[in-house]
Amino acid sequence: MAFGITREELTQWKEAVSRGEIAFITHFWLEPRFPGIHTVTKVGCSNLERLSEWCAANGLDPRYIHNRDPFPHFDLIGAKQIEILRKERLWDQLERFRLL
Repeated sequence: MAFGITREELTQWKEAVSRGEIAFITHFWLEPRFPGIHTVTKVGCSNLERLSEWCAANGLDPRYIHNRDPFPHFDLIGAKQIEILRKERLWDQLERFRLL
C-alpha cells in the first residue's frame, strides 16, 4: 500500500517515465515481508535498456526491475535507497520521508 504522495506527484513521475527519463518517486509503504521498512523509492524509466544500465551503474541487479508496462521500475529500500537518494541529490525526498 502506497501513501504520502499527491496525485500530481504521481502524474509527474508517470509522465517522466513515459518520456524515457530516469524518474524517482518515494512514498510511505507497508509491506509485511520487510519489517521496519516504511518507505520505498521507485526508479522508473520506460526505456528498459536505459533503466538496466542505470541499475548496473549503481550496483543493482537489473533482473529485479519490475517490468510493468507502461511504468517499468526498480524498487529501492533500506540503506541502498538512502545512498541513491543522496547520490541523486534528492534532499526533498530524504527530508520529507524522514530518511536522513
